[in-house]
Amino acid sequence: MQSMPTKTIQQKPILDPYAALRHPNYRAYVIGNFIAVFGQQMLAVAIQWEIYAITNSTLALGFIGLVSWLPIFLFILPAGSLADRYNRKNIVLLSQLLFAACSFGLALTSHFHPTVWIMYVLLFFTGLSRALSDPAKQALLPQLVPEKDFPNAMTWSSTVFQTASMVGPALGGFLIALGGYPTVYLMDTLCALSFFYFIWTLKYTHDASLINNKKVSIESLSAGLKFVWNTKIILATITMDLLVVILGGAVALLPAFAKDVLHSGPVALGFLRAAPAIGAFLMATLSAHLPPMKKSGVVLLWAVTGFGLATIVFGLSHWFWLSLLMMFLTGAFDNISVIVRSTLVQVLTPDAMRGRVTAVSYIFIHSSNELGGFESGATAALFGLVPSVVFGGIGSILVVLAVYFIWPQVAQLGSLSDPMKKSV
Repeated sequence: MQSMPTKTIQQKPILDPYAALRHPNYRAYVIGNFIAVFGQQMLAVAIQWEIYAITNSTLALGFIGLVSWLPIFLFILPAGSLADRYNRKNIVLLSQLLFAACSFGLALTSHFHPTVWIMYVLLFFTGLSRALSDPAKQALLPQLVPEKDFPNAMTWSSTVFQTASMVGPALGGFLIALGGYPTVYLMDTLCALSFFYFIWTLKYTHDASLINNKKVSIESLSAGLKFVWNTKIILATITMDLLVVILGGAVALLPAFAKDVLHSGPVALGFLRAAPAIGAFLMATLSAHLPPMKKSGVVLLWAVTGFGLATIVFGLSHWFWLSLLMMFLTGAFDNISVIVRSTLVQVLTPDAMRGRVTAVSYIFIHSSNELGGFESGATAALFGLVPSVVFGGIGSILVVLAVYFIWPQVAQLGSLSDPMKKSV
């Protein structure tokens, strides 16, 4: 009598939500990065509130965005080339020393003789520090975990960033009220030095064979721009993000709204700045537990429309809790845009082009945040605080309509796991 063949039962791989955190190198990196972002968020609240307290000028608030944007615009592409040629760990270490020196300089300036133009100069160099550091950090990260754990590492990195962006502004507002601006700047100095320490402890060996030593040319640097221009769905989404945040972003004007419209202080400012991060964090968590979007293009257009509507209501609000809710919603709606845009860049870009295309996308993202701050300050100085934000929200909705008609493939975009070829 023949025995029946036994079936082999295949077990599903066990999902380890803490896979990346089990690697000491990544654990040190993510803890240090949390502390660094936490400090930067505190600094952003303090510098906005102090400059507005000195000048009582929305245009002065706008210049914060401009001086922070210039070094990123000027140096981000060369910094990406440096990260592909030299020891990335050393680049991050040097950039954190520069950032710590700038924060300490702000503390001294604020304590002895608050001078706005000196603060702008120091902010320029903090922007330079970020321009040098960010490409090296992004390039270093895949070398800290095995390839199979990298998606988990990206999830934790995003979670840590959003958490620091929630807690940092709120605590920054409390520290301003309790200890003054120099206290916040000194805290940020310690945060930057802490990140320096954690990066210093990484067991990382620079492998020159993995670094790109090809000659840098204008053609190689512009290849990412050409790819984005020819890939219309990417061009459409990042252009919409750029214009909407420039027009509708109200974060740069929060000190003026907190003081002159809501009649509140730095603690309220801290909560207002934290609200978008809380909204983004909760939306990211919700998105992770929902089925993939089947009509991601339509969802994107409605989300950006929601961002514009929330901005309009925020501009008209005179109640703190309503204003807080609207800032929460801007973060939640913006996170949907981030998910769609970043996924498209990764899925549609060939591996050989991914670094340069990501750099182009990075310029667009930071241009929108920092230039949006300058636009907000300038328009508020010209047209008034409330009208500038309301018109910005209306402008955001008009941008959505323009994108819908100029690039109809956006509305046709289906699942992000398999974008339609005709939308490219």
